[in-house]
Amino acid sequence: MVRVKKAKKVVVKKTRSTNNRIRIIKAKTGLRTETGKVSLGVQELSVGTTKFSNPEIQRLPKTFSRELPSGYGVDKMALLVRDPWWLYTYWEIKQETVERLKSELKDEFYIAKRVLRVYDVTNIIFNGSNANHFFDIQIHEFANNWYIDAGSPGKSWCVDLGLKLSDGRFITILRSNVVQTPLDGPSEITDEEWMIPDDMFARLYGMGFGLGRSSPVGKAWRERMISSPGIASMASPVKKAQKRGFWLRVDCELIVYGATVPDAKVTVQGKAINLRPDGTFTLRFALPDGKQVIPVKAVSADKVEERVITPIVTRETK
Repeated sequence: MVRVKKAKKVVVKKTRSTNNRIRIIKAKTGLRTETGKVSLGVQELSVGTTKFSNPEIQRLPKTFSRELPSGYGVDKMALLVRDPWWLYTYWEIKQETVERLKSELKDEFYIAKRVLRVYDVTNIIFNGSNANHFFDIQIHEFANNWYIDAGSPGKSWCVDLGLKLSDGRFITILRSNVVQTPLDGPSEITDEEWMIPDDMFARLYGMGFGLGRSSPVGKAWRERMISSPGIASMASPVKKAQKRGFWLRVDCELIVYGATVPDAKVTVQGKAINLRPDGTFTLRFALPDGKQVIPVKAVSADKVEERVITPIVTRETK
């Protein structure tokens, strides 16, 4: 039989630290057997476990993102550009809109074809009936998006979703935004055409060569310089920049642009200009003080029709 002796009494010391907090040091209590082993009580085990345990890290519960809704309850159609040849469109039609169409069209609604009507609206302000041309794509009843082969890069497009009735009528349900497809190669515009009065050209050209504002430069001199075979390699002398104080310089340019049928003959201020393949043109003018009259005349290829538009611009610098 093993006899058990009580261990020493618990010693509790209290000390006061410099920050006026009381530090309590507790000695463990337990029972000592004759074999020299110490058996800790339940209270001591609880204190030891609490003393040397780490606080449990609180982890936020995992949250999973909600799926996007199948619809937003609005009538909407969006058109996007995929590349120079392809467009992408998606749409949503409210159930109330469908029910209204069924009520208005009755049996015609069920036999009508659902169609995407694709409009070429290049260089025009589209009002629904003035497109350059359009083509139809028949789609199935449950479609809500579609890829469209536009087939022509560098143009502006708009798409209608609608119903094509048995008598050929087209009823628009939704209309998209207008987008423009990029070109499939380098731009056709290599540089703008500059049209500038002779006296201003002479002044600017003379200043470029350091001849000053009053240099004796005229039209004949300009033509002689431009026609000279070595003019392309002539380098303008570079003058060392002088330090200046505060200064301000302001000038203006005028840009005139337009469009007509590609085979028309167009003149601006009596001078023939070249049209781009799609019939558009852009001109840049110097804009000195005073009035500028810029008549633009277009004549059809068969010389039967002509149109004249004359912008008049006045500049006053103060």
